[in-house]
Amino acid sequence: MNAPTKAVSESTPFWSALFTDRRIAPALGLGFTSGMPFLLVYGTQSAWLSDVGISLATIGLLSELTLAYKFKFVWAPFLDRYDPPLLGRLLGRRRGWIVVAQLGVMAMLTGIAFGDPAHWLAWTIAFSVALGFAGATLDLVIDGWRITSVRPPEKQAVLSSWTEIGWRIGNLAAGAGALFLADRIGWRGAYLAMGALMLVGMVAAVFAPEPPSDQAPHPPRAGFVDTVWSPIRDLLRRLGPMAPAILLLVAGFRMPGYVANAMAVPLFKHQGFSNTDIATVTKLFGFWIGLGGTFLAGALIPRIGMLPSLLIGTVAASASHLSLAYLAAHGGDGGTAFWTFATAVSIDGFAYAFASVVLITYMSTLASTEHAASQFGLLTSLCAFPGSVLAGFSGFLVEWTGFAWFFVLTSLIGVPVALLAVYVWAKVGISDEAPPHTGH
Repeated sequence: MNAPTKAVSESTPFWSALFTDRRIAPALGLGFTSGMPFLLVYGTQSAWLSDVGISLATIGLLSELTLAYKFKFVWAPFLDRYDPPLLGRLLGRRRGWIVVAQLGVMAMLTGIAFGDPAHWLAWTIAFSVALGFAGATLDLVIDGWRITSVRPPEKQAVLSSWTEIGWRIGNLAAGAGALFLADRIGWRGAYLAMGALMLVGMVAAVFAPEPPSDQAPHPPRAGFVDTVWSPIRDLLRRLGPMAPAILLLVAGFRMPGYVANAMAVPLFKHQGFSNTDIATVTKLFGFWIGLGGTFLAGALIPRIGMLPSLLIGTVAASASHLSLAYLAAHGGDGGTAFWTFATAVSIDGFAYAFASVVLITYMSTLASTEHAASQFGLLTSLCAFPGSVLAGFSGFLVEWTGFAWFFVLTSLIGVPVALLAVYVWAKVGISDEAPPHTGH
């Protein structure tokens, strides 16, 4: 590795930052809108597709509608380098792109709302793919704002945690909110309501502090290949000889979760739980469980360091899938079925929330200021790609093994990832060395 930096730390206490740091409230609002699009393409939409009789194998294949999240690094460099039309002068580069992306999400949600997947699945697929591109772009520009708003990068843990809290509130709205609304006013009304909620993020973007990098002179124009390759070259140079191991760790960290999540809602539906039951447990009750995992990560990372937190996160997240395996085997039995459901989902949700903040913080420390959106987008695409590809075959695997063995297998995927985390920790050292960060 290159010259070390100090271990992850944050001088501002986690809770007091909400009242003393003017970036936190906008981060909550931006995180809220960031937490909505992916679920409306992926998890929540799978409930709609199940309701209209789409097969498990097809639902599994349609997880590939999130294709844009796997390849968002391709257009991320242009978001770092160029201003959006009109809004760039008013809000700055990053905040301007945030509003443009939010408008795109609103338009695509409206298109999905007026579709009919039971009779015209192609319409839903087309607008869902476009929603994936708009949502992936929104993630990129919000992450770019977050990373460039906090320097040095070792102080990312608190802002990352509060952004994740906002993300979870948005996830609650796009999950529980959409499911509740679907049972009462139908799926069209639910998706239109989700589009209207994007206005929260637009207000947050207006009031968000402008990152210092937005005030710097624009870099000179470059060709397409150089624009895309420059942030990749910079990241590989700074990671040095440990680049392969670190990138493999990022790629595998959330693989078990991506594969398991593709069949979570179909499992709940298979056992006879209603949309309201699923919303109550996974979103309303699960929301508070997820906040607990988020708070724990935000408080623990500065105290024990980044790499120990990574090891704990990957072990906990993978092992938690055994609770879903138990639910698949015993969750529908007797009068305690609902509480078995609630307990299993809570275990999985707590571990997932903790692991998510750990990974977000780690990837944020690896991204430079100059290429914030590009490099973080590259890392998140790398994180999403292997698991998302495997998730496309999850329905076929469930049909072959059954739900219980499926979740056991997804848990075992985490074993080599945990061993890789130990290797990176041993090589990098307990000082939590990170590559030096460059930028203008």
